[in-house]
Amino acid sequence: MPFLKKIRTNPLRSTLLDTMSQKNGLQCTVFSVNGDEYTGEWLNNKKHGKGTQVWKKSGTMYNGEWTFGKPDGYGTLSVLLPETKEDATKYCGGWKNGKKHGYGMYFYKCSAVYEGEWSEGLRSGWGRIRYENGDIYEGEWSEGHLSGWGRIRYENGDIYEGEWSEDKCHGQGTIQFANGNRYEGTWRDGNKNGNGKFYYSNKGQVYEGLWLDGMAKCGTLSYFGRKEAPAPTQYPIPQLQLVDMQLVLSEAKSAYLERINSKFPLHDTLTGKE
Repeated sequence: MPFLKKIRTNPLRSTLLDTMSQKNGLQCTVFSVNGDEYTGEWLNNKKHGKGTQVWKKSGTMYNGEWTFGKPDGYGTLSVLLPETKEDATKYCGGWKNGKKHGYGMYFYKCSAVYEGEWSEGLRSGWGRIRYENGDIYEGEWSEGHLSGWGRIRYENGDIYEGEWSEDKCHGQGTIQFANGNRYEGTWRDGNKNGNGKFYYSNKGQVYEGLWLDGMAKCGTLSYFGRKEAPAPTQYPIPQLQLVDMQLVLSEAKSAYLERINSKFPLHDTLTGKE
């Protein structure tokens, strides 16, 4: 008579132990071998829901939402100050897949503060930052840099408003100086480059022409509200006696445009061309 083996209907003990040991739902504090600790919700052995993680070595703490083991949603990141042994908020705002994402506020060690949009852990979108020296920038960001349109008010009272690229004035922009003077025109790599107008409000004069690396190179100087100017020049602008002033100006501009074009190959924004 053949021996019939009874089919096991109950799960193996090892399977039961594995199931029982899995972390799901709200748990008490769980300590890692390296001393890190987590208190909060779990799903399939991964931090999921709301919880607080403390990294023992650095003293950094994250308190907020988690998705499958990574900060995701709204949360606050704090650091332990070695001098006072107290926690200080470093970042509070949105997270996605373990990185700063969405709207949030970041507190830098040098006392600068950024408030605005983030993407993939970098400042991207619209944001406002107050620097340690008192300068305040508000505008567009891209991959952590001032890029796009923005306005900065310097601590000394000067104000620049216009286009930026890689943290430098780049494109079309206007700077209003604290003394009343202002420049309107083209910028490249943080300097006046290309066509632009500089209004000497204190003297009642305006220069219009080409600029190279922040220096006026070729253009015309004329009056602009000289009677109302607080410190007009003692002598009037001398009248030049040229057979063909426009020809002289055109030839000079061409010479400097060649230099601009060689230094900045993408010069359309510099020369005002479309």
